[in-house]
Amino acid sequence: MSDLVSASPERTRAIGAAVASFLREGDVVLLVGSLGAGKTTFVKGLVEALGGGQGVTSPTFTLAHRYKTVPPVTHVDLWRLERLQEVIDLALDEELEEGGAVIVEWGEAAEALYGSAALVVRLSFGVEEGERLISLEARGETWQPRAAQLTDMVTEQLAARVTPETARRR
Repeated sequence: MSDLVSASPERTRAIGAAVASFLREGDVVLLVGSLGAGKTTFVKGLVEALGGGQGVTSPTFTLAHRYKTVPPVTHVDLWRLERLQEVIDLALDEELEEGGAVIVEWGEAAEALYGSAALVVRLSFGVEEGERLISLEARGETWQPRAAQLTDMVTEQLAARVTPETARRR
């Protein structure tokens, strides 16, 4: 598990971009954090780094946005869902089976389905204005082998002040 400090939305996007460089077909990323903690900002950096453009918004009312990236990303927001069956009804398994990756805001709602084989990203408010605390926890056979490299990449990106745009060029 990696614990990081982001001092700005740009830094949170850079952490998302670093995670993007490790994202594979069939991956699940669960984002956990309170309202305003930076979940959508993280996704913006991730999708931009995968070539998805600048149009990332929270799918709070639409439940899901799909981005034509490599791999394809389905970004879901489970805030309004009350039961596990509602999460199952979104058919996210189909997205994964078709080679996509799924990024889940309010990921605790999907923990029972995907938590054992996901990257869990916890975002919380820091002490300073605009600061966010971000922890990355790699779970399962697919994420755990990448954990050390992911931690190194995120640390490097933060130190080098790499943006999602420059991460895409790597």
